Order: sequence, then C-alpha cells, then structure tokens
Amino acid sequence: QVRLVESGGGLVQAGASLNLSCAASGRTSGAYTMGWFRRTPEKEREFVAAIDGINTNTELAEYADSVKGRFTISRDNAKNTLYLQMNGLKPDDTAMYSCASSRYRLGYTQRDAQKYAYWGQGTQVTVSS
Repeated sequence: QVRLVESGGGLVQAGASLNLSCAASGRTSGAYTMGWFRRTPEKEREFVAAIDGINTNTELAEYADSVKGRFTISRDNAKNTLYLQMNGLKPDDTAMYSCASSRYRLGYTQRDAQKYAYWGQGTQVTVSS
C-alpha cells in the first residue's frame, strides 16, 4: 500500500523559508508524478506545484502563479522523497500542505488533484505578518 508522509511545516514570520518533505513508501520505484497542494478552511484545495517522475529536471516542474519564483519542487527518487522549498513566505501561504502521487507513471506534470491517487495527511504551514 502506498503511503505518503509529510513533514517540515511550522509557524514562521513573513519572509521566512521552510522546506517541506514528503516520504513515500510502498512502491519499488519513485518514477511517478507527484505534486503539492494546499487547503484552508476558507478555500478549496489549491494546486501548488508538480513534478514528473521520469523527467525530474526541476526546470520542467509546474507551479501555481501565486508561488512561482518563490517555491521550488524537487525530488530524490533514490530516497522516494519529494520536497518543496518555500522562500519569501507570505501570510497568504498559510494552509495545510499535502503531497500527492499519481497511480501510474505519467511522463508529465499534473495540476488536476483528481488525477492523483494517493495523498498524505498534510503538514500545517502558518505564516504570521
């Protein structure tokens, strides 16, 4: 069974940085499309970033406009771990951040949350002004 466990969230001031991790287990290969999404009580789940499992060059990753230039998604397939480096955090970035993995090896990034089969429980990020 595929399991995703996020870590690295916390309470920080605006302008600070955090690095989220998502450890995947239950699969023999890390070559699956993975993404980060976030949710608040006021907003529906929102796409943050995604990276393909085969074409893992971070320059090919996809980002929401709201985080482009501040967040960087990356992965280490040997460790089955996904990362999200968040710089220049803003109060609007406050949310529960969850990682997700596709069921199949897609060969491309994916923004649609419904296309992901596996989800972690999430890690809370709170940014104070």
